[in-house]
Amino acid sequence: MFHRFCILILILNSISIKSQYTDQINSNRPGASIGAFAVGKNVIQFESGIEYRSYKHSGYNSSTFNSGNAFLSLRWGFLLEQLELTYEGVYGFGSLDSKVTSPNYKYYLNGMLQNFVGLKFLVFDPFKKERKVNVYSWKANNRFKIRELLPAISITIGPNINFEKENPFPYGNIFSKLYKPIFFQNIGDKVDEEPFFHLRGTIATQSHFLRTWVLVTNFSYNRYLSDNIEKSYVLTLTHNFRPSWSIYIENEGSYNDLYRMTIFRTGVAFLFSNNLHFETSLGMNIKESPSLVFANFGASYRLDFHKDYESSAEIEDKKLKKEEKELKKTLRKTSRAEKKRNKRARKKN
Repeated sequence: MFHRFCILILILNSISIKSQYTDQINSNRPGASIGAFAVGKNVIQFESGIEYRSYKHSGYNSSTFNSGNAFLSLRWGFLLEQLELTYEGVYGFGSLDSKVTSPNYKYYLNGMLQNFVGLKFLVFDPFKKERKVNVYSWKANNRFKIRELLPAISITIGPNINFEKENPFPYGNIFSKLYKPIFFQNIGDKVDEEPFFHLRGTIATQSHFLRTWVLVTNFSYNRYLSDNIEKSYVLTLTHNFRPSWSIYIENEGSYNDLYRMTIFRTGVAFLFSNNLHFETSLGMNIKESPSLVFANFGASYRLDFHKDYESSAEIEDKKLKKEEKELKKTLRKTSRAEKKRNKRARKKN
């Protein structure tokens, strides 16, 4: 096993490494998508937010669930510039108003909606070979380039972990406690129980074009090894219209046996400093089973311990240049000393 791990590290190191690190924080918030790029080696990033959500389900006599969701994401770049360890947690709390029976009944619920740990690896970066700036031509530097159509591509794989044996939100289903109103159709059905462990895989692409536009796509296969596999996608388009301000629109779709969601979001983000980012957003689900409206506010912060990567060839090149510089310095000193000796010799003659 150890030998296999060493072989894997050698393979990853053999890939031409170009830093994914940027001088300014690169956050996944406020949208639901994850970008293709890692945060950069030796960077630790925190992304958090709070969200108010209001649900109404037409299949349960318009029962409602008003809740707050707390989001926390931790991202750590380690070993390689393209590698990232990530944690995504969502904690939900609120009141479920059941209108299935009369009189109505209210439940107060709280628990984890998501508890994911994964590894992200950037498998393709179209910008790994930087183009030099043409100081003589503004047009050459700002024209559309074909490579802008090529997206960066990453893969994220990891487990969802459920520590709650009686999770009130199994598989993210906030209406799991309710029976269907017509003859209580699901009264004899097995209660949904989410297993302790199941897997999620995500392919993310990220394209930069026309200097101020970014398109991110995610395609996920979630809850593998469980009884309720979910497939989902996210499409996010972001536009930077000022150095510190950006806006985005997003469409998210998720499909499983318990519910289907088609969500649209829009929001704005503000870069307060190179390491601090604030954002807010609004969104809704266009379906009625359940319908959903929500508002979100959050922030992202990073601890930046990044150092630019230098390959062995670059280190050797720097060493040779230093030796060359020292040699030239020595030659200049020798030449000056020789000239002085010759001058003294001429005076004596």
